[in-house]
Amino acid sequence: MNASIIDPLQGDFPEVIEEFLEYGTMKCIAFNRRGTLLAAGCTDGSCIIWDFETRGVAKELRDKDCVSAITSVCWSKYGHLLLVSSTDKSLNLWDVVKGERITRIVLEQTALLARLHPGSSNPTVCLACPFSSAPMIVDLNTGTTTVLPVSLTETAVVSAPTSATARNKFSDGSAPYTPTAACFSKHGDLVYVGNSKGEILIIDYSNVEICAVVPISGGSVIKNILFSRNGKYLLTNSNDRMIRIYENLLPLKEGRKALDELKEDDLKAVGAKSLSLFRELQDSITRIHWKAPCFSGDGEWLIGGSANKGEHKIYIWDRAGHLVKILEGPKEALIDLAWHPVHPIVVSVSFNGLVYIWAKDYTENWSAFAPDFKELEENEEYVEREDEFDLIPDTEKVKEVDVDVDEDVDIITVEKDSTFSDSDFEDEIRYLPVSPIPDIPEQPDKCVDSSSKAVESHHSASPLSEEAFQNGRASNNPEWPVLKENSAVEYANGTLSKRKRKPSEKVLELQAEKVKKPSRLKPSTKMSKAKPRFLVDQETSNSDANS
Repeated sequence: MNASIIDPLQGDFPEVIEEFLEYGTMKCIAFNRRGTLLAAGCTDGSCIIWDFETRGVAKELRDKDCVSAITSVCWSKYGHLLLVSSTDKSLNLWDVVKGERITRIVLEQTALLARLHPGSSNPTVCLACPFSSAPMIVDLNTGTTTVLPVSLTETAVVSAPTSATARNKFSDGSAPYTPTAACFSKHGDLVYVGNSKGEILIIDYSNVEICAVVPISGGSVIKNILFSRNGKYLLTNSNDRMIRIYENLLPLKEGRKALDELKEDDLKAVGAKSLSLFRELQDSITRIHWKAPCFSGDGEWLIGGSANKGEHKIYIWDRAGHLVKILEGPKEALIDLAWHPVHPIVVSVSFNGLVYIWAKDYTENWSAFAPDFKELEENEEYVEREDEFDLIPDTEKVKEVDVDVDEDVDIITVEKDSTFSDSDFEDEIRYLPVSPIPDIPEQPDKCVDSSSKAVESHHSASPLSEEAFQNGRASNNPEWPVLKENSAVEYANGTLSKRKRKPSEKVLELQAEKVKKPSRLKPSTKMSKAKPRFLVDQETSNSDANS
C-alpha cells in the first residue's frame, strides 16, 4: 500500500482479519524488534519463526529434550537469541541463525513468563515468573537463581524455593503465592513486580532491594504488568477487571541512581514520585476480565482481549482512554495478543492454535497523492487550454529553474529511523533465509516381486506389439517393458512395478474398429500377379469381336 495515497484522517489501528497462520497448535507469540520476524510457541515443544513479510515459515526450532507445551517466547534486543519457557519447567536459549540450542536450565517451578534482559545485545540473565513462587533472576551461564521479594515484610532470599515451600504464605500471614507478574524497565536496570496485594514494587535486582512501592486502589491481584516500547508508560491488568496506565516519572536511563536521590524512609512516598496514575480502562457494561493487554508500537494505542470463553474480541483504546474500536473474530477463545512494532497490525492467538492477523482496511485518497486531483461524482464538460498539450507549455517557459543541477546528491548516508533509538546497529537480525520443509514421502506402489511375472508381461501378446512386429518395427531391447492389455508397467526407484489401468472410451472404439475391419496382408503373404488394365480391356474387346 502506497503510504502517500492513504487518508491521514484514518486511525492507525487494525479493523479486519487479513489472513491467518496455521502450523501445529500455537499458544504464544512475540515479534522481534523490527517486526520482520514472528516467533510462535507450540504445544509440542517446538518454536516456529515466521517471516512476517512473506508469511512463510523461516525456521523451526525443535529439540528432542523439549516436548512440552511452550508458555512464552522472548527475543533478544537484536534478534540473535530466543528464550523459550515450557511446561516441563525448563528455559531454553536458542541461537536463531544456527537453529541450535545454546543452554537449557530446569527450574523447580513452571515459568509462565520469561524475559531476556532488554539492555544487552548478548544477555546473560533473564527474568522468570514461575507459576507458584516469586519471580526470580536466572543466570543463563551458571543456572543460579535469585528470588525477588514480593512483599515489604518479606526478607530477600537468594536461592529458589523448594517445591514443599513454593506455596507458603507471606511472613505476615497473608494469602499464599499466586502467579506474580514482573517485567524489566526499558534498559533493564530495574524490575517492576506486581503482587497479589495490589502493589507495584520497584526492585533493584542486583542488590535484591525494594526501592519503591506503588499501591493500587482496591488492592486486587495484578495479573499482567509491562512497559510501553518507549518506556514512558506502564500498564497493569488486575483482577478487578480494570486496566491501569501509569506514567513513568523516572529517567529512562540510570533509574536506579534517580531512586537513590529520592530515597526516603517511606517507600510509598518514593513510589508516588516514580509512577503516576494516568488512565483507568474498563468495560463498565459487561465488566469482563482482560487477556494479554499491550501497547501499540508507538504507544498511542492500547489493546486488550476479552477473557470470556468462546469469544474472540479485541478492544482498542487511544491513549486518552477513549474506546475507538471493538474487533470481533471467530467463536474461539483468545489466549495471546501482540501489536506489530511499526505497522498498525495486531496478531492474536486463538484457543485452537491459529494465529489471526488483523490489519487496517485502507481507503485510498488520491487527493493526498496529487493535491490538484478532484474527485467527480458525475461527468463534467471540460474546456482545454490552448497550450495544455504542448511539449513545453508557455506557463512552464516563464518559470525559472530553482534547482541547482551542480549540487552533489548524498546516496551513502543512511538516515536514522526515529522509531528505533539505536537503529545504527549493523549486526541486527532482520530476516532469515527460508529453509524448505520436506514433504511427507508418499508410499511407493506395489512392486512385482517375482521375476517370472515380469518375463510373462514382456512376452505377452498385445495388439500394439503384434502390429509393431507386423510392420517390422518390433523392439529388440529386452529391457523395455511391453504394455499388457488394461495394465501399465513402469519403473519406480529402479524396480519394475505394475498398476491396473482402465482403458479409455477412445481406446475401446479403436479396438472395436480393428475387429470389424479385415486385417492387412502380412509381408509373408504371396500376392497374385495382376494384369495391367489396358491388357484387360484389349482381351475383352477381342472376345466380343470373335463372338
